[in-house]
Amino acid sequence: MPTAPDLHYRMPHLARGARPGAHRGASLGVGQAFVAHRRLFDWPDPRRLDLRASLRTPGDDWLVRVHRQRVAVTVQAVVDVSASMRVGAPRSKLEVAGDLLHALAASAFRAGDALGLLPFDAQLREDLVVPARHARGIGAAMADALARSDARAGAIAGLADAVRPLAGREALVFLVSDFHWPLDGLPAVLDALGRAHVVPIVAWDAAETEPPARDGLVRLEDSESGARRTLWMRASLRRAWRDAAAQRRAALDAMFAARGLHPFVLGGAFDADALSRHLLEAD
Repeated sequence: MPTAPDLHYRMPHLARGARPGAHRGASLGVGQAFVAHRRLFDWPDPRRLDLRASLRTPGDDWLVRVHRQRVAVTVQAVVDVSASMRVGAPRSKLEVAGDLLHALAASAFRAGDALGLLPFDAQLREDLVVPARHARGIGAAMADALARSDARAGAIAGLADAVRPLAGREALVFLVSDFHWPLDGLPAVLDALGRAHVVPIVAWDAAETEPPARDGLVRLEDSESGARRTLWMRASLRRAWRDAAAQRRAALDAMFAARGLHPFVLGGAFDADALSRHLLEAD
């Protein structure tokens, strides 16, 4: 497997955890971010003794410096592996999502984070789940899981099933899907992830959002159900096609924005720099 591009991410709020890592922690202890002084009697760590602060402060108390610890977090990739994710040329949306997971796995290992994979179509694909762990080979395990997935129809019920183990838990969740199913249940899914920081990744291929340029007969196939139709492509149909794509994007943006989330559009190729900028700007 080629070297993964650098992907920079971070938990935007103070994280709780016991393992040392790269994210700002909520607990006090050894770290770089100074918080306050405490009495040596209350915080018996002579290594952190601050002589200057102790001499400046009235009284006979010795003061120690207290910092916030940096901790590791759990990162979960919730990935749509339904039939529509196989659309795309020259590479399918699922293959592009695999590039993202490859970069995410390398970055998580460097940061000391545990990374897991929760794939879904109409349900959680338990046969493809990769439990969260901190391991160098986690990217290869996830790539193997995507390669073993077969083309099945997707549904919002599958996403709800996939995030159920994360409900009420703190985590950094990358939600990767084309969202080509009814969106009625999406708000409830996002609410169940209220304690997690969710990064929505909208995987769309240009063939889905941009109609054919020439007039003529076109044979269309529903990427989820496989149903086929033959239509005469014309100017009015192009406008309707583009309008439908724009309305779908607006509906997704509104649902995410209502919860303070900003989706990233994953096009025909994975751009690690663009996603890194998106993640850092969204903090």
